[in-house]
Amino acid sequence: MREAHVPTQQPQAQEDPRVPGPDVDPRRSRRDQGPAPQGAQAADGLIWRVRDRATFRAFAGGVRSRRGLLSLSYVAGATADSGAPTVPPRVAYAVSKRVGPAVVRNRVRRRLRHAVAEHRHLLVPGGAYLVIPRPGLDDTSSGELRRWVAELLAAVPGSVTVRPSTPEVTR
Repeated sequence: MREAHVPTQQPQAQEDPRVPGPDVDPRRSRRDQGPAPQGAQAADGLIWRVRDRATFRAFAGGVRSRRGLLSLSYVAGATADSGAPTVPPRVAYAVSKRVGPAVVRNRVRRRLRHAVAEHRHLLVPGGAYLVIPRPGLDDTSSGELRRWVAELLAAVPGSVTVRPSTPEVTR
């Protein structure tokens, strides 16, 4: 076939393409929602990270305690004046290679972050915490991990007492 035999006009579409009626979601908003937000969401600012070397050096002389497969070191921070804003507590996690490969270490760190965030009411404002898991923590149940974290944070001087998670049954 040669080019001379090809028609120059394209046939017009008979119908506009659209989604058939039964397949349309009736609950969907008719307005334009705009683009989805890019990047990570802003942090709540309830717990900060430990970044300075001086605080890590201070952990050597800090208050230490241990429960199960967790160790905690605490360093008291500067107390804020009555007019000054309170400084949120700072938490660091030291997950060594003895805990496991990178996938296991990251999972342990995420579980610890979640457990500490659940018990953030026990954290002392301005204080710095270093949480150190031991090998085998990855196999620990979530309930036991949360209990250890609550006990460790309650043992820190100046923290709030632990509220029992389940009411005791009296007979």
